[in-house]
Amino acid sequence: MTSSPRPVTLVTGATGGIGTALARALAQTHDLILQGRGGERLEALCAELGAVPLPLDLTRPDTFAPALAALSRVTNVVHNAGVVELGAVAEQEHATWTHTLAVNVVAPAELTRLLLPRLRAERGAVVFVNSGAGLRANPGWASYAASKFALRALADALREEEAPHGVRVCTVYPGRTATPMQQSVRAQEGGAYQPDAYLTPETVAVTLRFVLEAPRDAVLTDVTVRPGVR
Repeated sequence: MTSSPRPVTLVTGATGGIGTALARALAQTHDLILQGRGGERLEALCAELGAVPLPLDLTRPDTFAPALAALSRVTNVVHNAGVVELGAVAEQEHATWTHTLAVNVVAPAELTRLLLPRLRAERGAVVFVNSGAGLRANPGWASYAASKFALRALADALREEEAPHGVRVCTVYPGRTATPMQQSVRAQEGGAYQPDAYLTPETVAVTLRFVLEAPRDAVLTDVTVRPGVR
């Protein structure tokens, strides 16, 4: 988003399917900060791409400020991390709701708050990877959909608040994507996992890269991506 030096982009959930694909798609043109829970997968991905690792437990927002203190520039943040556990309202206890909302909503809100001075200085972007569940809540999806509806509200309010500071805010709504998370979802639904019928993580990554690198005279507010005919 800036011509020189290169933009610095922080991606959460970087060791997941979409996160890894996005990191690889951006590696040639962006300096990367990759968030994960730590461990060998994060270390290996950062070594592969020359990225800075950011080990964070997204359920512990009290730990975010010390972890971010060592960072200097941050141009963009892509909130890609998320969790999903399906179940009827009559069946899911408060622990599931608390965990889902903590990772999917509270963590993005707190990370954004802490990074806003850097984002404003760079006139950067905040991109929220949402879901079709952020547009419609189906049976069995209440806790996840509630978190994604809330994430959309966060993005919409932030967009208006940060426009005077030159920070662009976009929500991207991918359809079903061939990732380990989707495989887990299909198992919870009791259905077959059919990756050929879904978006590839690389397709979603290309879309996210376009959002980040769109010309400055464009503000992409909401982008929906659905599987097409192959």
